[in-house]
Amino acid sequence: MPRGVLFVHNNFPGQFRDLAQTLAARGVPCAAIGQAHAGGVAGVQLARFQLPRGTAPGIFPLAVRAEADLIRGRAAFDAAKALKAQGCDPAVIVGHPGWGEMSFLADVFPQARRVAFAEFYYHGRGYDVGFDTEFMAFDEEAVLRAEAKNPVMAMAYAEADAIVAPTPFQVSLLPRALRAQARVIHEGIDVEAIRPAPPEPFALDDGRTIAPGTPLITHVNNNMEPLRGLHILARALPHLLAEVPDAQVLIVGQPVDRAYGGSAPEGKTWRDVCFEGVDYDPARVHFLGRVPHGRMLAALRLGVAHVYYTYPFVLSWSLAEAMASGCYVIGSDTPPLHDAIEDGVNGRLLPFFDVPALSQALVAACRDPAASAALRAAARETAVGRFDRAKGRAAWIALLRELGAEIPAS
Repeated sequence: MPRGVLFVHNNFPGQFRDLAQTLAARGVPCAAIGQAHAGGVAGVQLARFQLPRGTAPGIFPLAVRAEADLIRGRAAFDAAKALKAQGCDPAVIVGHPGWGEMSFLADVFPQARRVAFAEFYYHGRGYDVGFDTEFMAFDEEAVLRAEAKNPVMAMAYAEADAIVAPTPFQVSLLPRALRAQARVIHEGIDVEAIRPAPPEPFALDDGRTIAPGTPLITHVNNNMEPLRGLHILARALPHLLAEVPDAQVLIVGQPVDRAYGGSAPEGKTWRDVCFEGVDYDPARVHFLGRVPHGRMLAALRLGVAHVYYTYPFVLSWSLAEAMASGCYVIGSDTPPLHDAIEDGVNGRLLPFFDVPALSQALVAACRDPAASAALRAAARETAVGRFDRAKGRAAWIALLRELGAEIPAS
């Protein structure tokens, strides 16, 4: 008789870390399938697969993604057969279909119910493609390339018993016929551990320290890219630094040449591109790189405002963590933010491309930090209500039980 849960994620555990850890701790039989670079979770049997080859040279360009997804799907199929030979027979399969791994699993485990995670269904217009044409060409080829990422993923959604998306915005990206199947379950953050706390002195790598009370702006941008608004922040800084002579800026993230928003010009990182031509004081704008989680939270608690901008794309965990920390969030008025921030209630939402509006908001935050106290408190309240990991965990467990998985209460 089928028992337990099989997780499928190219980068396992990905969004399933907390759920996998919880189920394993409760004695639920758990296994996972991921590519060779996938990590692991204690108590979860992991089958990593290698790709037998890349896509065929000279293949029709719009078919490249579909072929790559099907190659991964076949590799995951073989990994699933190996797990089955070792006794794995899941009641429910929980998977991220974005890379094709869920394509053929019903042929290995025909009795298993399937939950497909809806992170981002691509569109050729109006979302990440064509939103900001400064750095990426927006033509019919760009439109078709984006839409050609969907076919294999759509097959998994069409055959799923349930679809789970973290936010209403992500549900809205799905084809209309699939939206009624989708449930909103955010995997959440630990709102008990991530909470407001008195700011502490923040040591910089050059030996200096930023003291509590300093007018400090924070920004988290893992790949230092335009998709998360780095170029808009960069262009807002000269006015801020001129108007508030003691203002400091902390930016968390690692400069890369390729990220969600595509590839930077050859020989440059996206940070290079975003700050090109921007006259700023490097002694007051601090690029921290990727930092331990606790150090990032310490920076957030010290700041008078946190800038979170994004194209119409997936909402970052860092936004939820900033809200849970009681930050005053100044965000972009783009659809993903509408699931978290209400302008003037628990933060600010400004037009994405309006650099003067952002710089003026930053100056105001630095000059009167106390003015945002009510917004900070409301941000914390929103985080607890919408992004609590315990609530997300409970909703996931309720869904798995509904689909036939036996999960003890504790």
